[in-house]
Amino acid sequence: MRGPAPTIRLRLTVLYGLLFLITGAVLLTIGYFLVRSNIRGHHIFRALGLRPPGAPPPFVHVPGDGVIRAVQQQIENDALKRLLAEYLLALGAMTMVAVGTGWLLAGRALRPLRDITATARRVSGENLGERIGLVGPADELKQLADTFDGMLERLDAAFGSQRHFVANASHELRTPLAIMRTEVDVALADPDASAGELRSMGEAVRETIDRCERLIESLLMLARSEAAAGRGEPVDLAALAADCITDLHGRAQVAGVELRPELEPAWTKGEPALLERMIANLVDNGIRHNVPGGFLSVRTRAEGARISLVVANGGPRISLEDAHALTEPFRRLGRQGGGFGLGLSIVESVVKAHGGTTRITARASGGLEVRVELPVVRQPSIVVVSQASPALT
Repeated sequence: MRGPAPTIRLRLTVLYGLLFLITGAVLLTIGYFLVRSNIRGHHIFRALGLRPPGAPPPFVHVPGDGVIRAVQQQIENDALKRLLAEYLLALGAMTMVAVGTGWLLAGRALRPLRDITATARRVSGENLGERIGLVGPADELKQLADTFDGMLERLDAAFGSQRHFVANASHELRTPLAIMRTEVDVALADPDASAGELRSMGEAVRETIDRCERLIESLLMLARSEAAAGRGEPVDLAALAADCITDLHGRAQVAGVELRPELEPAWTKGEPALLERMIANLVDNGIRHNVPGGFLSVRTRAEGARISLVVANGGPRISLEDAHALTEPFRRLGRQGGGFGLGLSIVESVVKAHGGTTRITARASGGLEVRVELPVVRQPSIVVVSQASPALT
């Protein structure tokens, strides 16, 4: 059976101990050879008045010179043995001290990692408010803790938005389902229902199904825009806006809304389908939430490194707080205009996916102004210019 894997603290401690043991052994070895060299280099024996081993004998022969050399050699050997034993004892003791000190220092240095691990274990989908809040010098561990806190903050916001979105989507889908169930139950409860009554029930169910399909299509478009990878092709927003205005010109006439296009070439890079849906949503909202005799202006232009799309419409006055909240999914100021409250959410999601910004302003005279800015790209060398419909001028 395999034991637990060694911790980073244990590995660091072993590394500290081995490093100290190797460096200490090298230093003591050098010291040992220096001491031996000094002993054999006459210093000790000269201090004792003795002739060092290996030194040339004097000119006068002294009886017992061999005995003296033997004593000198014995003194040298005893001193080096004693020194070697003391060195080994000191090295072992200091290695133990170094291992203990390394264990304490490694534990102190890795304490922030334990805090990060404990916080990560406590975090769950319902408890994303946890933060490490590491206090200390701006080292690598502090940067790691701050990065983890930032990730938790983003996850908390994303989970909150997802819960809000799912709750609202469930409510929006539950309503048409309840309508269909009611229509069917009423028809089934009357055994003598006429063909006209059944046809009326079928038409109501068909209308509700169409509404569900439009809602699902909007939800899929929102999910697609949020998952956009950023790849695309050069696109002229002016051309896309001209197509959208042409398609919705009839609705604007029925609603009594005057269209005011001011379209200059504005090339960016993106997915044409998503960008066209973004413009269509802005134009559709401008018509839907307008007033009879109102206006809808659509302007595109290139401004340095950015291009701008500005859609302004008349309508009732809106507070600044309500205007800023309109990009939230299913957020509507009223239900009289129809829709699901996903139009501006899709707009903002598409703009973010293409590296742009969205700014919504409540006009003082009523209505909204939505300004979209996207990165500019160089206009392709070959451009096919289409004439705008005379009805739009």
